[in-house]
Amino acid sequence: MPRAVSIDAMAEALRPGERVYLPGSAGEPTALLAALAARPACSRGLRILSSAVPGINRLAVDELDPSTEVTGLFMQPGLRRAQQEGRFRHLPITFSAFVEHVRERVTMDTCVVQVSPPDAAGRCSFGAAVEFTPLVQARSARNFALLNPNMPAIPGAQTVAFSALDLVCEVDTALPTYDVGAASASATIIAGRIAALVEDGSALQAGLGKIPEMLFALLHDRRGLRLQSGMLADGALALFRAGALDPGFAHASCVWVGSAALYRNLADTEGFAVQSCDVTHDVCRLAQADRFVAVNSALSVDLFGQANLEHAGGRAVSGVGGAPDFAQAARLSRGGISVVALPAAYGAEPRSRIVPRMADGVVSLPRQLVDVVITEHGMADLRGRSVFERAEALIAVAAPSFHAPLTAEWDRIKQQL
Repeated sequence: MPRAVSIDAMAEALRPGERVYLPGSAGEPTALLAALAARPACSRGLRILSSAVPGINRLAVDELDPSTEVTGLFMQPGLRRAQQEGRFRHLPITFSAFVEHVRERVTMDTCVVQVSPPDAAGRCSFGAAVEFTPLVQARSARNFALLNPNMPAIPGAQTVAFSALDLVCEVDTALPTYDVGAASASATIIAGRIAALVEDGSALQAGLGKIPEMLFALLHDRRGLRLQSGMLADGALALFRAGALDPGFAHASCVWVGSAALYRNLADTEGFAVQSCDVTHDVCRLAQADRFVAVNSALSVDLFGQANLEHAGGRAVSGVGGAPDFAQAARLSRGGISVVALPAAYGAEPRSRIVPRMADGVVSLPRQLVDVVITEHGMADLRGRSVFERAEALIAVAAPSFHAPLTAEWDRIKQQL
């Protein structure tokens, strides 16, 4: 049976030079991170592997000992200096590729998880955040757990045996939350265009943000929808309560993240499967779903139809996550469609998100994985269109003030093709 310790004792149990896994999203072990920040010497020489997500988890590398090395799947603006100094390592790979990385290359000394307290059968639920944790646990010499009553024991979530844990600590910390804020006019228009592509019985993936939440709000009149997503938030639960989801289908995600009320409500909700990423991001499995609509956001799209999800203003700010996995599955699905949705412009002095070429040379979604690009100015359906026709369609959905410069730049580019 595991040994119960204080959070400080758990931090002290991490040995210099150890390889330690710390999950992200709603499973972030915030109590342990706070203990390490208060006593940086406890993180001396650790090699931390993390799935922290921008906008949800802060991943404060600077609060750890300078000798600590952190590896993660997502870049964040605050990690720029740490990356330059070698204290942060960004792995620019998809979730499905990270699954294979864990299987083939990862062995950990310690895996830290945050789970619900054990039930009558002696099982602890991963609750709202499964992600890669079961895969890493199987490859860890020691398994530590924060037992948190705020982690909902979702009926369809994966669990771990209490007896399989080595150290446990009881905590009562709030789970990380995610608030998309008020819907914008552009997000409402874009969501309406996407909704027109979602029929009764469609399989659906959408990430986090204003557009996915507004999309879910517009689909309450649909019936038989099947959710196959990486992350789900408050809008997905509202869709379930509206009767829009297929009642006989286990709606899958690897994570739920949203409001505190969402976590409370999920504890009693049947019908949702929270599974590890080897299941939720398995392209072959996902592609078997007919009429799979994959909706991904982007920071920019170029006139070739390539999408950038990672760089803004010349700097790395995020990662690809599971977007390429879902986009590829949608392209392979019978009747499926891969959608990229984004506002046409950004900033106080507007700059176009439809750009001539990818300035940083980084392509998150190649053009062959993008069927449709949607902005508030229209839908560019790229299916069956030539290179020149795709550029014309994309210019048409850019903000009108950018049509002329984009057309002029494309005239120059096409002379080189």
